Amino acid sequence: MRGVEYRGLTRIEGPVIMTSRSAGVGFGETVAVYGRDGGKRLGQVVDLSEDWAAVQVFGSSSGLSADDSRVEFLERPMEIRVGAGLLGRVFDGLGRPSDGYAEIFSSDRRDVNGLPMNPYARAYPRDFIQTGISAIDGMNTLIRGQKLPIFSGNGLSHNRLAAQIVRQAKIRTASEPFVVVFCAMGVKYDVARFFLDGFERSGVLSNVVVFLSLADAPSIERLVAPRCALTAAEYLAYERNMHVLVVMTDMTNYCEALREVSSVRGEVPSRKGYPGYLYSDLASLYERAGKIAGSTGSITQLPILTMPNDDISHPIPDLTGYITEGQIVLDRELAQRGIYPPVAGLPSLSRLMKDGIGEGMTREDHKDVSSQLFAAYSRVKAIRNLASIIGEEELSAADKRYLSFGEIFERDFLAQDEFEDRSIERTLEIGWKTLSVLPRDELLRVKREYLEKYLDKAGAETGIDESDLNEEDPDDARFRSAQQHAPSRP
Repeated sequence: MRGVEYRGLTRIEGPVIMTSRSAGVGFGETVAVYGRDGGKRLGQVVDLSEDWAAVQVFGSSSGLSADDSRVEFLERPMEIRVGAGLLGRVFDGLGRPSDGYAEIFSSDRRDVNGLPMNPYARAYPRDFIQTGISAIDGMNTLIRGQKLPIFSGNGLSHNRLAAQIVRQAKIRTASEPFVVVFCAMGVKYDVARFFLDGFERSGVLSNVVVFLSLADAPSIERLVAPRCALTAAEYLAYERNMHVLVVMTDMTNYCEALREVSSVRGEVPSRKGYPGYLYSDLASLYERAGKIAGSTGSITQLPILTMPNDDISHPIPDLTGYITEGQIVLDRELAQRGIYPPVAGLPSLSRLMKDGIGEGMTREDHKDVSSQLFAAYSRVKAIRNLASIIGEEELSAADKRYLSFGEIFERDFLAQDEFEDRSIERTLEIGWKTLSVLPRDELLRVKREYLEKYLDKAGAETGIDESDLNEEDPDDARFRSAQQHAPSRP
């Protein structure tokens, strides 16, 4: 069905054109723009007044002239075609096939902006997703229906980590098919090729839907790509009853495109030039994750963003942290020491972890092991700061023991091969072996029954004699003796 068509433009400013408004035109409506050569460009209505409409063109406006161009209002929002043929296909940022094959065979088209989800219909996320990565499964567990972003920096291994998660992620307690929707925004060709080759070699491409908006594509396309990906994910989750993991990289490129378009439209900037509605715009993407009561399908989001200058207080990670349920932070210092994945132990967290671990979901001791590892590693960080001031030789024997724990924790627990898929049992086993370096009386966050069940076995495998660990340092003993005989304060 053809809409109302107008000839001539009022003004052209970069990707935004101004034209006479048609009666009944709505915000977000799709527009076809024809140049003098007859070429067709799609656009979207982004602003309205009584007499004018501002149209954002998905592509270059070069070749358009104010006199000879034609604008057709299509009387429908931006849509993509969905169907069973989505899996295994590669699309561009507007949902058009880019793998050399034809459109999928389906007459079902969906609005890329999605449908509002009734908060009352949401089901609380609980099921554990095993990524095969100890730093995530053991201490920052990903839960089905959660949105858990990865905060990275330029040059860090977030792309390798994302590809590994796509290859290895699985739900052990559910029978629904597990598929992945992968969306890349503003990435270079070699990065896109890395993901596609990795999916093909590992044999998971048949269960992946890929949306690629490359760096040479119009920046405005980056604003549509994640919405197309999430629309495909909603169809697979709620119409095909699948569990869908949506990986979106790089959200920083998305926000940069949003800032660019906002500047062209003459909007008043907010922090660091980003529009004041950055929070609500990001929320319109992130809040499309979740589970709906009565539906067996679900959507879990893993957005990836690179922090400018590694600044976690930058508006993009700052606002993302408010909307999502935790974050996985990659540490540059760990990466420089050759540790992969360089997941920072302390800034990373998963706020829904407590509801998806434990007996019947992972293992009974998971919560205690994770809590003890976190507490011990936190003390390691404090001792390292102290050692940088007074020197390591001035530390007590207990502090030196914690330094040894820190080295073993980073070397054996955090670090693993890019193609190593660890089960949660293997992750917890490595965690117990790491904790066996510390004296038993330091493990205050673990139940005694778990110590007796798991710690002795782990200590035997590592060959550590616990009597040596519990031996008191002479300097510590003299200090405590001096404290006992010191006169009390009035």
